[in-house]
Amino acid sequence: MATSHPNCPLAHLFTSLLALQLCLPLSQAALPPHHPHPAHVPSLVPHSPTPLARSRFSAQTQLDFSTHCNSSCFHRAEQGARPDELSQKLAFETLYSDGSRTLTAVDVEDDDGGEVEEWEDVNVRLPPRRPSKRRLKRQVGSGRHKRVRRQIYGADGRFNIRGENFLLDYPFSTAVRISTGCTGVLVSNRHVLTAAHCVHDGKDYVKGARKLRVGFLTPPYLNATGPGQENPDPPRKALVRWVRVRRTRVPKGWIQGPQEVSMDFDYALLELRWPHRRPFMRLAVAPSADDLAGKRIHFSGFDSDRPGELVYRFCPVEDESNDLIYQHCDARPGASGSGVYGRVWDSTLERWERKVIGVFSGHQWLEIDGENRDYNVAVRFTPLKFAQICYWVHGNQLDCSHD
Repeated sequence: MATSHPNCPLAHLFTSLLALQLCLPLSQAALPPHHPHPAHVPSLVPHSPTPLARSRFSAQTQLDFSTHCNSSCFHRAEQGARPDELSQKLAFETLYSDGSRTLTAVDVEDDDGGEVEEWEDVNVRLPPRRPSKRRLKRQVGSGRHKRVRRQIYGADGRFNIRGENFLLDYPFSTAVRISTGCTGVLVSNRHVLTAAHCVHDGKDYVKGARKLRVGFLTPPYLNATGPGQENPDPPRKALVRWVRVRRTRVPKGWIQGPQEVSMDFDYALLELRWPHRRPFMRLAVAPSADDLAGKRIHFSGFDSDRPGELVYRFCPVEDESNDLIYQHCDARPGASGSGVYGRVWDSTLERWERKVIGVFSGHQWLEIDGENRDYNVAVRFTPLKFAQICYWVHGNQLDCSHD
């Protein structure tokens, strides 16, 4: 079953809301969006990998990730980017299970084979959004006040997901644990998407990345004894089956960059040593929040304050830049790397589909026009990021021409 936190007096209300969210069609989702704009996805042409020195694995995992961003940071993508900047940020490192690593440079090309001229030519252009008075009341005041990092906003709106009927059912079955203490999401039969800071601190790989593993939750009944065997005290919580990671890929935009820039590239892809048999969630270029069903995002993760539990939450998008999704979904350390998904209109199937449109990263102070705004943030999949991750998954561009 799905339950809210046992200490919450609104448990029945939260459970009812969850059932409504999962089982009933949203009124906004009954019809396709008024102005669907299929995203144009460029092509990434990789160079031959260059060998690098073996990693020292000297970094410490930072689960409580937080950054600061001002107006120049928030509007940075609107100014466009030179082709060499694009290629540099979209180059990527590959870490192998034996500790060796390589660097792969890339060229960004349009459909006609020409080089992409500017970042804004291939990204979704977002209208400027001003925070409403309701949102400003929930946000932190001027910089003269003491900043208090908030990851739970008001009443805790998270749900514990329990029981085989939920843990093994889509979409909750796509959430997996990362051995460094984070969360990931299944995006193919052997690939897991997570946050880059879960495996790399921007300078070096974390100690736990040396023998990185992905954990699959196993409901208690699968761990019980067989027929005729006594088991007076069966486990109450799900156990975890761990699988080794064959290789890890991290974008160069995350490595050795200032945090206010690198947070835009806080994602990594893990390739499992063996394929799994669980359903996975497809990737998509993140549309504007106005084109998401209910204008909501969802994600499930392993929050540190609820050990052994899978925790689900959903909330409206509060604001968005070209690279980040700003929201007040309740979360705690450990949820980093969760696949952020929304109901996106699939023009081919002519229906709303859950698709991963970002990765939950952490917390950010957004300082614009003298106001300090306090958000939890997720990395937003632009067409370029989608093209990069899709190439990592498929190994070619033929399957990455559209989301």
